[in-house]
Amino acid sequence: MSRTSTYLNFPGNTEEAFLFYKSVFSTQFLSPITRMAASGAPDLSEADQNLVMNVALPIVGGHVLMGTDAPESMGFKLTKGNNVHINLEPDTLEETERLFAALSQGGKVGMPLEKMMWGAVFGSLTDQYGIQWMFNCAVQ
Repeated sequence: MSRTSTYLNFPGNTEEAFLFYKSVFSTQFLSPITRMAASGAPDLSEADQNLVMNVALPIVGGHVLMGTDAPESMGFKLTKGNNVHINLEPDTLEETERLFAALSQGGKVGMPLEKMMWGAVFGSLTDQYGIQWMFNCAVQ
């Protein structure tokens, strides 16, 4: 089933923030918090390995709040405005490709659609109006 979620980037305090949101909304994480160590990247420091790679929390009305740590030690420079993405999870690869192509017109692709280690097709872009979009399509 299709859904839309909001994806938040934090400078290293994602877990703290999401534990707070969890208490506010009185809901449970959709799955255990995934750590950066799960990525298998060999050059991560010990501290960075424990950072949050992904967390998902339902809030209200079926909306899901998702998040990750994006610290400077990993090459990120967060400023207000670049720490929020609209994450689309279409039902089909065809719909994912259609939406990605349409939203990227006049914009900039950050990461082309490609199969990822978690079994989904993922990609990201910034549209012509500066809005950041992520796509995650579970493939069968």
